[in-house]
Amino acid sequence: MSGFGPHCDIRRNDAHEVSASASLDGVMWLELEGAVNIRDVGGIPTGDGGSTTAGRLLRADNLQNLSPSDVSYLVDTVKLTTVVDLRTLGEITSEGPAPLTRVASVEHVHHSLVPERAWDTPDALLARRREEQAQHQGDRTCGAYLGYVEQRPESIVGALRAIASAKGPALVHCAAGKDRTGVVVAFALTVAGALREHIVADYAASGERIEAIIKRLSASRTYAEDVARIPIDGHRPLPETMAQFLDQIDLRYDGVHCWLDRNGFTASEVATLRGRLRGQA
Repeated sequence: MSGFGPHCDIRRNDAHEVSASASLDGVMWLELEGAVNIRDVGGIPTGDGGSTTAGRLLRADNLQNLSPSDVSYLVDTVKLTTVVDLRTLGEITSEGPAPLTRVASVEHVHHSLVPERAWDTPDALLARRREEQAQHQGDRTCGAYLGYVEQRPESIVGALRAIASAKGPALVHCAAGKDRTGVVVAFALTVAGALREHIVADYAASGERIEAIIKRLSASRTYAEDVARIPIDGHRPLPETMAQFLDQIDLRYDGVHCWLDRNGFTASEVATLRGRLRGQA
């Protein structure tokens, strides 16, 4: 995997280490007790020779199990101000209030990328998978991502607006932090001018944590049955999936920027989001 930027190592000096650390490949992981796939997307190279700015956008898996120490770190050290939740209302209701929802200084916005229906019944799952396959014959996961942009464009646009308007660092998450979150972050990084190969690499980085992600989801009554349907490697995000998805966005919509324009995300909003992610606003 290509490097994202300079080595970074930001740590709290206490018994419970909560850190934002970059491995040799430059991924800026945050090591928390209650989330296993959380990272800062700063330091990703852009086409103009720059990079995205750290401390502006984080991506994560489910935040239901954050410990008090995790919450303190995100609120007091990271200075998190906005959480963008991409899960369905069914997921949110089943999981119950997350610890960060009790923090008055953190705004929570909800933008489901999946149509609000009984998605967790066997019949609904089968119907959805058929729809996904129809979207893109070569890769069902890519088909699911294309389904997001076709079925819930207003949610993708809403999520990007929330990131752009955040008063401080924003965090976008779903359940695993790789699929729905991956699509929104890929669009955001494209607006920021990130090189496509590095957008793909950021997406694939969740594969480094897939065993821990699936272990955590398997312990939840909300997700256990669904994740058990597929072998663990079937959950692993593949770089070719995101590459194919972005290629399909180019073929079908003339690229991310044209898709955004067609769905009401204005040139001014593009500039604001780009400025936020590049440290210019």
